Amino acid sequence: MNDLKLARPLIFFDLETTGVSVVNDRIVEISVVKIFPDGKRQITTRRVNPQMPIPAGASEIHGIYDKDVENEPTFDLIAANLLKYFTDCDLAGYNVIKFDIPLLIAEFKRCDLLFSTENCHVIDAFNIFCKKFPRNLASAYDFFCGKTIENAHSAEADTLATLEVLEGQLKMYSDLPRDVAGLDKFCDMTDPNSIDKSNRFKWQGDQIIVNFGKNAGTSLRDVCINNPGFLQWIIKADFPDDVKKIASNALRGTFPEKPKASDAK
Repeated sequence: MNDLKLARPLIFFDLETTGVSVVNDRIVEISVVKIFPDGKRQITTRRVNPQMPIPAGASEIHGIYDKDVENEPTFDLIAANLLKYFTDCDLAGYNVIKFDIPLLIAEFKRCDLLFSTENCHVIDAFNIFCKKFPRNLASAYDFFCGKTIENAHSAEADTLATLEVLEGQLKMYSDLPRDVAGLDKFCDMTDPNSIDKSNRFKWQGDQIIVNFGKNAGTSLRDVCINNPGFLQWIIKADFPDDVKKIASNALRGTFPEKPKASDAK
């Protein structure tokens, strides 16, 4: 960090969790690198018992299973010391603004502790990456084709530019599929545990959970019993047909069946 001037310690941190809901999911591992203004570094990594089963999909990503954390401390046992360690420090990480920081705030809140970024600076390397490499057609055309779009935002110019961008991508990335079906599969950004195309409902283990709104992380069956109005709202609101169908069927007592591993391939 010789090129970065530090007025006070800078903490880089990353969380491994039970899932992607900042409200309902829990930390299973936290790693912290604390860099002091004099250049000294402290690296600390520890696992945490989340007090809930770790979904198979999450374990497949970070390699941490229930047996790995069953004898680790729960977050409430480390919270006070961790909060003290973060005090009077600036923060850094990758996508921490949208995920890691909100989830950490929620974990501290459950322990009746206030963790706030109000008085600290936050560096997010993901945001820097997005600003330096904008994800728009003009930037892609410049990067892959070395050209500037003439008449940008006219339908014909943008269409022709997109065609050239794909040709440039195929030239640059030898590992890209060379058939339409293969590229279709490569372009699919859907969560593999998602039940609908917009990821409103997903599998968590063997149960279906709601993946948005105030009911995020709650099983669909529980919502049917305790908050059927939420599903009725989905049916009447502006949601895709597949989402409405899941909500409507659930209210009638019919739920999607989880595909077998062989069927999901």
